[in-house]
Amino acid sequence: MPETPASLLWRQTVPSRTLARHVPETLSWPFETHRPHQLLLSEDIPCLAVKALPGSSATDPYAGLFDFSDVNAFLTLAATRHTIPPHEIKANPRADQIMSAARSGSVPVHLVSNLSEKNFMETVPYDATVVSLLAIFARGTHRVLVQSPPPSNDFLGMVSDRGLLSWFSPYAERTPSFRSYLDKSLYSLALPSLHIHSSVVATTSTANVLDAMRLMSEQGVSSIAVIDEEIGTLLSAISVTDIGKIVVPSESNLILSAPLHHFISQIKAPDGSTDGVDKYPIYLVFPTNKLSYAMQKLLASA
Repeated sequence: MPETPASLLWRQTVPSRTLARHVPETLSWPFETHRPHQLLLSEDIPCLAVKALPGSSATDPYAGLFDFSDVNAFLTLAATRHTIPPHEIKANPRADQIMSAARSGSVPVHLVSNLSEKNFMETVPYDATVVSLLAIFARGTHRVLVQSPPPSNDFLGMVSDRGLLSWFSPYAERTPSFRSYLDKSLYSLALPSLHIHSSVVATTSTANVLDAMRLMSEQGVSSIAVIDEEIGTLLSAISVTDIGKIVVPSESNLILSAPLHHFISQIKAPDGSTDGVDKYPIYLVFPTNKLSYAMQKLLASA
């Protein structure tokens, strides 16, 4: 039986270091949580690497990662802390530590690193293959640190799931068999995700910002769909990045009670005032579309 185009790709030994970018901005543990959030905004970077605590027994120089999902989880915990029974806080050591630190005036970033539980730090050796990266990303990880060749304990850089996705396009241009595979329809590939409609996390346009923050935190997702309550159609989507860029700088609790259709207007306002269009529009992809088309739309909405 001839090999399928997919198997031709899986046999490639393209080192992960060819995909690596610089290691995310690093922070030492004493930084308070508001400082790393400001770095995410000012440097326009998606993620920070948090250095291990001094004297830690960990072999890696980094204790974990910090991104806008963790910002959202932290803000949600802070905004809803009065509704959580004390025994539930005590049963959650991380939440208990954060609340104790908050009462003392500052929350170290290492306590909030991966508070969202969707930002686990994974590392791979410098000669890891694309296949090994795909296996990690398939488990829900978004970023992987690539180790330097031994004996160094440093890292070459970081590979993201979207970075790997963007790498496939030029690879397909020089690999006709893989290009043919990407030209198949989503339906013909029998992807499991085409049949899990109930897993799409959504809320209504009249729900408030805190409701959306809580939903993203509880469901472990970085964005949710917003449905127009009157006509039942997709209005837009909001993400943890939107929360970090708008909610925190507002420095007011009033924004938490704002309905999502107003919040979406705030998200779109800067881009609309510039060129009248959404910077990151919402795309629809159908089962009959090609896999390559779906990949392009994922990257365009990043």
